[in-house]
Amino acid sequence: MPEGLLHHVEIYVSDIKKSTEFWGWFLKELGYHSYQKWDKGESWKLGDTYLVFVQTEERYLDEPYHRCRTGLNHLAFHAASRARVDEMTEKLKEKGITILYEHLHPLAGGEDYYAVFFEDPDRIKVEFVAPPL
Repeated sequence: MPEGLLHHVEIYVSDIKKSTEFWGWFLKELGYHSYQKWDKGESWKLGDTYLVFVQTEERYLDEPYHRCRTGLNHLAFHAASRARVDEMTEKLKEKGITILYEHLHPLAGGEDYYAVFFEDPDRIKVEFVAPPL
């Protein structure tokens, strides 16, 4: 295994049921498979990297997550093409998921940054980004 590659990311969530429903379909679309599952969490794996979602303990739920505070701002995933970004955008809309910066979509990241931006149930920003032309 090459040194420095990301091994895994673990994210605590406010509602594990909502989060696994949201992330499950999206990660399956990207080729991930359910890797581990237990009553308070689930992980999804693609190659040697995996994402873990864990239910936050009740005593830590008093202050909600906000991506502008110190900590994780967003997760960005590679898309195969601009057409794949467009396809994913339609699927997100069908699921009722809000597209961020919709007035600038799909170039909200700049004229050479073709992507769809959206949020998970805890408002973690997610990007699905096409390769540059």
